Amino acid sequence: MLITFSTLLLMLLVILIAAEVFTNALEHLGHRLGISEGVTGSLFAAVGTAMPETMVPLLAILGGGGGREVNQEIGVGAILGAPLMLSTLSISLMGLSVWRARGPAGAIAAERSGLMRDLHFFLGAYTLSALAMFLPQQGAWAWSRSVICLVLIMLYLLYVLITLRASSALVEQGHGTEAETPLFLSRIGLPVNAATIALQLALGLALLVGGAEGFIAGVEAASHLLGISPLLLSLMVIPIATELPEKINSILWIRKGKDTLALGNITGAMVFQGTLLPAMGIALTPWTPRTDVFIPLLFTLAASTWLRLAAQRGLRVGHLALNGAAYLLYLTVSL
Repeated sequence: MLITFSTLLLMLLVILIAAEVFTNALEHLGHRLGISEGVTGSLFAAVGTAMPETMVPLLAILGGGGGREVNQEIGVGAILGAPLMLSTLSISLMGLSVWRARGPAGAIAAERSGLMRDLHFFLGAYTLSALAMFLPQQGAWAWSRSVICLVLIMLYLLYVLITLRASSALVEQGHGTEAETPLFLSRIGLPVNAATIALQLALGLALLVGGAEGFIAGVEAASHLLGISPLLLSLMVIPIATELPEKINSILWIRKGKDTLALGNITGAMVFQGTLLPAMGIALTPWTPRTDVFIPLLFTLAASTWLRLAAQRGLRVGHLALNGAAYLLYLTVSL
């Protein structure tokens, strides 16, 4: 047991270090390309740091050391747990990290159009994913699931296109990405250029993927030791590891006053996880409305809807902190 949980902690540490390496390189990439914080946060950071939560369900569903049913449960748990964790606990921790400095009524000065776009795409796609659970897997209407998978993929491509097209105008309005700290690799004597930035990004991603793979084995072993189903454990434990990059990146950015990067990193990842990951689940697993599957999905939609309503009026630190209550309520209901 000690070895199993030591391995889980080690993987958490690996992901924590990887997040810092990746964030630093990403700021330099965005600054070098002259793109907006919205693109850097919602696309580059979101997709890059979403690699672990993409790799974990994919590796679990297609392979892994357990049986097929166990692997599918781990995969579905990781797919549903990722946006649940982001929309509740991650948002809350980001708010709590600046609670003392700004107070509960302190404003969250994120660029509004990008934030609303992220939330609209996520809510639309995730609602569609929920409806897919009620469609037949066999018979005359089985093709409808494939249609939803295709629609989800196309929605993400449309989202990327719209976000990129909005970049230049946002840079002109003062929302360009700025790198405030030296590139880590430059501290060992390497020059700051496109090659070293790419090298540091690759190093960060490699650490993220490695940590994700190690976590799969740890979760399977821990579920047997604790007597908890792999689905429930993966819903609660895997996202802690796979979402650490988004949590740490966003906390670092919001404490520096980079609210657009901080929120965009989370909401952009939510769009990624609300489109491509459910498409994977619908295509590769029995995507059915079991209680232990549908409940986290409903909590995610509720927390995201609250964030959307709060953003309409103007986000405050207290609004973000309240999202953590949804996660605590989910834990209470599940356990």
